[in-house]
Amino acid sequence: MVNDGSTKILLECGIRFKDIQRGLNFETSDISACLITHEHKDHCVAIKEVLKAGIDCYTSAGTTKEINVQHHRIHNIKAKQKFTIGTWSIIPFEANHDALEPLNFLLVNQSGEKLLFATDTFYIKYKFKGLTHIMIEANYSMKILEEKIASGSLPEVMKTRLMRSHFSLENVKDFLRANDLSKVEEIWLLHLSDTNSDAEQFKREIAEQTGKMIYVPSK
Repeated sequence: MVNDGSTKILLECGIRFKDIQRGLNFETSDISACLITHEHKDHCVAIKEVLKAGIDCYTSAGTTKEINVQHHRIHNIKAKQKFTIGTWSIIPFEANHDALEPLNFLLVNQSGEKLLFATDTFYIKYKFKGLTHIMIEANYSMKILEEKIASGSLPEVMKTRLMRSHFSLENVKDFLRANDLSKVEEIWLLHLSDTNSDAEQFKREIAEQTGKMIYVPSK
């Protein structure tokens, strides 16, 4: 969840709503909205309960179609069409993932904070200026992946699937080099694979490259 002191926005609802409530100390009544990137269950499994709790959900028409839930609190949004939720201005942009119409988000509040939320994408074609917070997928390391394939513990076909649907550590590094990090306060590495990543290694390498505070959410 992101909270600028005025407007709370839930980023995804891919775990049980009870767990979302518990993680937020059951303070969910004042959540203004939930942003959903795509239809895979680890991003939207609790959508019915979120809607039932009176929280508006924003996602693409393609995602709504795939989730197959109809509700007056579901708002369909399109890439590069800005919308506003409370004190946040939000620009969705295309993600590159094996889903129907996946989106990622740039959120800007009235205090000038600028948050990039990018997950489940193997490529980001845009560059961003003035980011203050980055939440970005670092699903796997190509080196770890190739070692697993060489040892026979991972099928070759998984490499192709991951490379066409998820952001690698190497891609994260390239993306960060290409963007303005001068105002960045912290970087969160998201969606690490249980088998093809190393949280401490990823944190160390990104910290060494950027000089920023690096975090990995606890599962």
